[in-house]
Amino acid sequence: MQRRRIVFMGSPGFAIPALDRLAESHDIVAVYSQPPRRAGRGMQEQPQPVAAHAATHDIPTFHPQSLSPQSLSGQDDLAILEGHDADLFVVVAYGLLLPRAVLDMPRFGCINGHASLLPRWRGAAPIQRAIAAGDTETGVCAMLMEEGLDTGPVLARRSTPISDDDDAGSLHDRLASLNADLLADVAARLPDILDDAAPQDDSAATYAHKISSTEAVIDWSRPADQLARHIRAFAPAPAAWFTGHRGRVRVLKAHAAPETGTGTGPAGCYLGSTDDGGVQVGTGDGVLVLETVQPAGSKPMPAQAFLNGARLVVGQPMAPDLPEDV
Repeated sequence: MQRRRIVFMGSPGFAIPALDRLAESHDIVAVYSQPPRRAGRGMQEQPQPVAAHAATHDIPTFHPQSLSPQSLSGQDDLAILEGHDADLFVVVAYGLLLPRAVLDMPRFGCINGHASLLPRWRGAAPIQRAIAAGDTETGVCAMLMEEGLDTGPVLARRSTPISDDDDAGSLHDRLASLNADLLADVAARLPDILDDAAPQDDSAATYAHKISSTEAVIDWSRPADQLARHIRAFAPAPAAWFTGHRGRVRVLKAHAAPETGTGTGPAGCYLGSTDDGGVQVGTGDGVLVLETVQPAGSKPMPAQAFLNGARLVVGQPMAPDLPEDV
């Protein structure tokens, strides 16, 4: 296997395993990441996880605001990028669209590692959308990048099942590892693997729009099985939530109760505890059992511990603005 000169582009922690795997066999000549962002109580600038990780390994890091050739700063950044004389750009959750001037720079093009089985779930939040939709399988794809959003031909893919116990956190970690293996294999098989590029079926495409904290709110009128997937999709962050009697309550783990032997009641009302301490809540169809929650200002806790503090009685709404009729 020939060592390649690679520019790696990525921002969140999901990209770090791929960077490390590629660095084992190739020369990472530069890392590009989104600019630092202000965070924490002091609102100090914090580097992106990939940039911070690269710095600890003495890899030159860059974080341009834009790579557009239409801006003066973009022109300077493009000149620096071209000066790396890379064989390949590897892109994993970078967060910036690459213009044609960038896509044409490296000898073997730009290869993106994407966390879905394309063309399903193109876009920003493929892990969360796959869980919320009830998909039973997902995976990662390595594709040759085009100017469109995740539209390029696919070079290779790896799949993994989505279990009923998977949340966005567990699936994120498994896909990050799978993506690292896939990209290392693709880089090792250059240039021959470029002949395997298969166009995507655009008619089968679905889009994974960016998630928001507002979207994470729990709507108790939805069926219990949908809410269970909703909670898994948003765990561990930003976490699905509802407004309780003492403020916002994040729900980190829950499941739909079996249809048999389960009571029913108004959507959003407390229906009693299970034998193992789960908190039962009525929904639009079925009962949702809360297992782990995090009230505002507290650490995650078993739902039973939350119930002890909340002192809810059967039939009482979980949220203060719901009617208390049963």
